[in-house]
Amino acid sequence: MAGRCPLVEDSFSRFGAQSNVYGLAALSGGGGAGPGGLLAAALKGPLVHFRYQELRRRLRPVAREMQFTYIPVDAEIVSIDSFAKSPPQRGLVVGVTFIKDPGDKPSPFLNIYCDYEPGSEYDLDSVAQSCLNLELQFTPLQLCHAEVRVGSRPETVFLLSGTDPAVRLYRENAASHQFEEQPLSQLFPELQQLPSSVLWLDVCNLPGTDQRLTAFGCQNGYVRVARVAQADGAILQSCSVQHDGPVSSVLIFPDPAMAAEGEAEARAYDVLVASAIEVAVVYRDVISNGLARQLALPGSDRFDSVVCALATDIDFDGRPEVLLGTYGQELLCYKSVPGPAGGFRLCWTRRFPSPLLALLYTDLTADGLRELAVVCLRGLHVLQHGLDATARCVMERLRRKVAAAAE
Repeated sequence: MAGRCPLVEDSFSRFGAQSNVYGLAALSGGGGAGPGGLLAAALKGPLVHFRYQELRRRLRPVAREMQFTYIPVDAEIVSIDSFAKSPPQRGLVVGVTFIKDPGDKPSPFLNIYCDYEPGSEYDLDSVAQSCLNLELQFTPLQLCHAEVRVGSRPETVFLLSGTDPAVRLYRENAASHQFEEQPLSQLFPELQQLPSSVLWLDVCNLPGTDQRLTAFGCQNGYVRVARVAQADGAILQSCSVQHDGPVSSVLIFPDPAMAAEGEAEARAYDVLVASAIEVAVVYRDVISNGLARQLALPGSDRFDSVVCALATDIDFDGRPEVLLGTYGQELLCYKSVPGPAGGFRLCWTRRFPSPLLALLYTDLTADGLRELAVVCLRGLHVLQHGLDATARCVMERLRRKVAAAAE
C-alpha cells in the first residue's frame, strides 16, 4: 500500500488558459544572481514569472505576467526554456517557441531573449525586451539546453526538436553576440538520423570525465541512449529499443545502488522511459547493460498516461526517488528496492484537481530546502516539505556527525 505524500501545498497560481508539457522552466542567474523562481507558460496569453517575495516580513508567493516582445497576443506558445550562460560568460537566456496563426497559414517561431548591457544581463524585464526572432520551417516541440565543451571552454546551447523530424542546435556566435542555428554533426552526432519526431530529450554530462549520456524518446516509440566523448564527438556507445506507443518522457539519473557507494566518478546511470500507453520502465546501469535490463514501475499504468517525470531526493536519504505525473491527476513516487534483484516500489501518491503536465524541484524560497513545482492544466501548485519532519532529519544527521567525530 502506498503511503501519504510528505509534502504540503503552499500555494496555487491559476493560469488564464491551459498549459502544456513544455511550459515550465527554472530561472537562475548562477551564483545567486538573476531573478530566480520559475517561468511558466499557458498556451495563450503572457508568460508568468513565479517567485517568493518578502512582503511585510513574510515570504509570499507572487505570480506576475511578463510581456515578452515579439510574441503576438493570439500566438500559441509551444515550449519555453531558460539557462544562465556558462562562466566566464554572464547573462540569462530565455527561449520561447510559438505558432502565429494569421488565419491562412500557421507560422512557427523561436524567440531567444538575452540582454548584453552590463548590469542588465540578469534583469528579467530587460531580457524580455531583447529579442532575436527566428522563423522556423517546422512545428517545434521540446526546447531544452545542454552544456557542451568547445575546446577547453564550457558553453551552453539550445536544442529544439520538431515534427519534421529533426533536432536543431542554436549556439551563440561570439563575434556577433547572436544565437544562430549551427549543424549538429560536430557537437551532437548522436542526434542525427532520427526515425520519428523526438518528444523528449535529456542530456547528462558524466562527472569527472569528458563524456555525456544522451537519451531521447520518439513519437513512434523509438528510444535511443548514447554515450559520447565531447572532445572529438566520438560515439562510444549507442543502443536503442522500440516501445509500443509515443514516449512521453525520458530521464537520465544516477543509479541509486551506486550513488550510495560515494564514488561520483564511477557512478552507474539509469534511464527512465515513460510511455503514453505502457507502464513506465527504468533501464538499469545503461553504461554496463545498454538497454538490456528493464524494470517496470508497478502501477504506473493505472492512472492514464504518464505525462511528466522527475528523479530527485525527496526524503533526504542521498538516493533519488522517481516521481511520475499522470494525466489521471495522480503524482506517484517510487523508491529503489535494495538487493541484487533491484526493482522499485510505490512509496506514496497524491491526487491533484486536474491532469499533471510538468514537474520541477528547486529552491524557490532561498532557505536551502527545495520546493516541488507541479504544473497542471490550469495552474501551478507549489509543494513544500513539512518543517517538523525536516527538523527531525537535520537533528538526526547532526547526532550522527557528532557521534562519528567522537569515535
